Amino acid sequence: MDSRRLLRTSATALAAAGLILSGCSGGSDAAASRTTAAARQASPSSSPEALKKFYGQKLKWRDCGVTGFQCATLRAPLDYAKPDGEQIDLAVSRLRATGPGKRLGSLLVNPGGPGGSAVGYLQGYAGVGYPAPVRARYDMVAVDPRGVARSEPVECLTGPEMDTFTQVDQTPDDPAEVNALSAAFKDFSAGCAKKSRTILPHVSTVETARDMDVLRAVLGDEKLNYVGASYGTFLGATYAELFPDRVGRLVLDGAMDPSLPAIELNRDQTAGFETSFRAFAADCVTQPDCPLGTGSVEAAGEALKKFFRDVDAEPVPTGESRPLGESLATTGVIAAMYDEGAWPQLREALARALDGDGAGLLALADSYYEREADGTYANLMFANAAVNCLDLPAAYGGPADVAKAVPSFEKASPIFGRGLAWAALNCTSWPTPPTGAPHRITAEGAAPILVVGTTRDPATPYKWAQSLSGQLSSGTLLTYEGDGHTAYGRGSDCIDTAINTYLLEGTPPADGKRCS
Repeated sequence: MDSRRLLRTSATALAAAGLILSGCSGGSDAAASRTTAAARQASPSSSPEALKKFYGQKLKWRDCGVTGFQCATLRAPLDYAKPDGEQIDLAVSRLRATGPGKRLGSLLVNPGGPGGSAVGYLQGYAGVGYPAPVRARYDMVAVDPRGVARSEPVECLTGPEMDTFTQVDQTPDDPAEVNALSAAFKDFSAGCAKKSRTILPHVSTVETARDMDVLRAVLGDEKLNYVGASYGTFLGATYAELFPDRVGRLVLDGAMDPSLPAIELNRDQTAGFETSFRAFAADCVTQPDCPLGTGSVEAAGEALKKFFRDVDAEPVPTGESRPLGESLATTGVIAAMYDEGAWPQLREALARALDGDGAGLLALADSYYEREADGTYANLMFANAAVNCLDLPAAYGGPADVAKAVPSFEKASPIFGRGLAWAALNCTSWPTPPTGAPHRITAEGAAPILVVGTTRDPATPYKWAQSLSGQLSSGTLLTYEGDGHTAYGRGSDCIDTAINTYLLEGTPPADGKRCS
């Protein structure tokens, strides 16, 4: 697996401590119903005149500087409840259908996050890596969600401040370390409030789904055709909930379950990373170069836990000013869990770290955080927190709640549980109140929606796909029996054929179809 694919998998297809699992939860179905009702009241069907200038705008396409791709700017209201107020500019890109065959319209893509750049994903992967028959029939289109990348990005910390933040101990052992972690999250939130105060209340998934409908209309499509991965499945399901009559062909790959309260959501994902690590360990112990030994999976897990304890006590040099402590080491390991093609790279990085050189694991952690060699960061982590903390109430009221939850997290994952429990503290001090709550999404009246789940997906556990497909009134479940995060384009002819047939012909596979 080359480094470009690893970057796409671990930092743009997204999820893990600080991404999907970033401390959102709680609330009630009643609160969610009020949120959805408010969104519908401001929808174009009920207030066409107020939003006409947005739905009727013409995009001015220009060259992107990337061969074959065009770019444009889409205007949307900052606040849909105040369509005559301030506006926001959203970055759009497309690659025209190449033919042959009848054009099927536009196919929007989103890689997840929240916080992943859809434009970057389109230009760097989907526009050249999606199956040729799909690219022949569809204009491939992406819009960076509000607050993300090129669409008026949320900003919070400088590069040096992020370097400090990513090294804070997320497995605190005493009150002083608990206070340090709490202070780090508060400083992060304060930075977002200072630098992004205007946009921070308006980056919810509901608002981004509203933007997608404006783009659908501006592109001239009667229905929305869409492929969303990871968090992108929640975005796609939210669109279907708001606009069921405008659903075309929706693929939700690596599905999230919108009905889960926070503790279940976070514990499930924690267990998912444990499952993924055990699959890695089962392979590793059969390799002569396995740095965790050649014994049992359990022994390999104990060896990794010891390594984490050792670097917590004494960080390993990396050749940079940032030594490899437990937080960065854990992030590096988690980054490699997204794709089994990264396992050889992880074995090598762990071996080097055990030998006193942490550069390999630091590189994996940097790919996850989208940190550049010059010390700058993409806004991935900022947008991720902003969306998650707005979509749902915080998981915890404070550190005492985390301490109570730690044992259940450690039961879900003896290796990652403690750190992932504390990572969910980040929304506790968020400056903007949440606007959503967990709830079931049924999207009554929508056309067939294809939900894809991978049995050993670390970031979006398989049972989430089972749940979402069951909630959706027109949901169809497609299963990939394998490792890694998401399934489309990962080497399974069975999966790719089923999805391609659905996108090109509109016929979903039989509900419950399984592939390997």
